[in-house]
Amino acid sequence: MKTLRNVLTGSRLAGTMLISFGLCSAVAHGQDATGSANPSAANPNAGKVLRIVVPFAAGGAREVLLRALHSELGAALGQTAIIDNRPGAGGAIGTAAVARAEPDGNTLIFAASSHNVTPLLSANAGYDPLREFVAVANVGMQSYVLMSSQQFAVRNVSELLREARAHPGKHNYSSAGIGSSTHLAMAYFTAMAGVDMMHIPYKSTQDATNDVLAGRTQALIVPNVGALPYLKDGRVRLLGVTSRKPSRFLPGVPAIADAGLPGYEFESWFGLLAPAKIPKSQIQRINSEVGRLLRQPQIIERLLAQGVEPTPLSPEAFDKLVRSDYEAMARVVKTSGARVD
Repeated sequence: MKTLRNVLTGSRLAGTMLISFGLCSAVAHGQDATGSANPSAANPNAGKVLRIVVPFAAGGAREVLLRALHSELGAALGQTAIIDNRPGAGGAIGTAAVARAEPDGNTLIFAASSHNVTPLLSANAGYDPLREFVAVANVGMQSYVLMSSQQFAVRNVSELLREARAHPGKHNYSSAGIGSSTHLAMAYFTAMAGVDMMHIPYKSTQDATNDVLAGRTQALIVPNVGALPYLKDGRVRLLGVTSRKPSRFLPGVPAIADAGLPGYEFESWFGLLAPAKIPKSQIQRINSEVGRLLRQPQIIERLLAQGVEPTPLSPEAFDKLVRSDYEAMARVVKTSGARVD
């Protein structure tokens, strides 16, 4: 299990720190998520509805990802699994509703690193991401990629850093909005490198990307699938991926850590959380079935199509990931100065 190895020093991030949106890195990639449950054991919730809350609008990326395995999970548990979209307040409304739900294993939330970030950005989020939830089953990890405009005369990460250091405050980067993964990934990058670049927030990742394509802004970090259409687009350069190693999704693009900023790593986790006090037997049962599903070729194929690397973890390993992610993101949010109140 990897852990956070360094903390912020002053206004900079020192050394290597694993971050996710989210943030945090894939930990224990090779660890199996079998838990200790017997998959054939009787489920006391069999025949009941399994409600999985997505705290964002229907049709979004989070829901599409969950659909890769929710029906199969319900069938494995002997339940009917339904997706309950509860959007609002950057995911806070649906998340707070799950925190207040009966902890009987019939209500889960499909969360990502934003689960940790929202309360860090706002004192009015309405839930405590660690105290009111328990980690049940990690599904996968997603990396990001640093893009630059072709009109920004840099060809790699080292050149970008050299140019930014030579001209503090002259250059900029766009994002999908204050506190978004695209903002925090780049805020972490600039802080760790000790460079000053202006942040220009947009309303969406596509809007932010469009202005990099047009040369109106100079750089951007986007999820890996968001960069796929631009692999051969002469308007942008893909400088580096945020994962520890090169990504299978973007062949030929080096890891940022190897291309000029050693130790940089930023990935997002996606997984199932439950209200605190859910019986441990339910956690083990759900975790075991998710781990089994993540080894099935058709499930793997669906997740990879969304740019997500299947990453089964035991409940204990997933809990460590969530908690280390929270600690890391607290430092990143503080450094960025991001607030949404």
